[in-house]
Amino acid sequence: MVLDPRLNAWRKDIADIDLADRLFAPHYAEALTRACGIIPAMVRSEPADEAEAVSQLLPGEEFAVLDISGGWAWGYCRLDHRVGYVEAIELAAPLETTHIVIEAQAPVQAGSDPLSAALSFLPMGARLHGNVKGAVLEFEGGFIPLSYLRPIAEPEADPVTVAQRLMGTLYLRGGRSLHGIDCSGLVQLSLQLCGIDCPRDTVDQRSLGEPVPDGAPLRRGDLLFCEEHVGLMVDDRMAIQVSHSSQKVTVEPFTCAQPAGSADGIERRRLAV
Repeated sequence: MVLDPRLNAWRKDIADIDLADRLFAPHYAEALTRACGIIPAMVRSEPADEAEAVSQLLPGEEFAVLDISGGWAWGYCRLDHRVGYVEAIELAAPLETTHIVIEAQAPVQAGSDPLSAALSFLPMGARLHGNVKGAVLEFEGGFIPLSYLRPIAEPEADPVTVAQRLMGTLYLRGGRSLHGIDCSGLVQLSLQLCGIDCPRDTVDQRSLGEPVPDGAPLRRGDLLFCEEHVGLMVDDRMAIQVSHSSQKVTVEPFTCAQPAGSADGIERRRLAV
């Protein structure tokens, strides 16, 4: 049986033990769950800094480690099962998540005064374990005003509103934060903050929702696909996407990567939300 190596962790020398009933491997490994530290970590196709970035782990997100060699951990992201390599030094012991950052970035402060100066920042999607102390969340890295957070059990209501908080973010292959993002990363992060499971890659996101009937008007939240590109409709005319022309998150008419792309080549999907 041939399994997609993007979503199933197997190599010629080792495989996830969960795949033992579907493929043969010389060795199987049981996953060790770790979590991204306070700095986002790129997930790469090979164990090298110059290798293609296939995704990005955000602080607090879990990574299932199956092998560590040469300073690189191989495994998969727990949220979407995307397989790849992460520098092992970027991983830490996992903690039970209590809150998630919902703004483009959240200040980490040294004290509990919400107006105190920021020591650093955490990106949207960062997951934290902490205790509420008045108007802030106290966690192992400091204090964050609650206005930048939501309890993990209380998701956002509108993916488009979430995506618009990242307006102007520059394109970065594999990125999922305000420091750089790609089109499928923008859609995934926006849906995840609304409690909607979403694959990492555009080709898999095409399975979300149901087709929009021919002739039906588009509406806010509809997904549009063309080639390897995806965007979210803001209304019946405009979409929020990582623009091919400006190479950043913008609101504009949905466009394909190639000039020859036309409306006939656009696939429309609607989520049941």
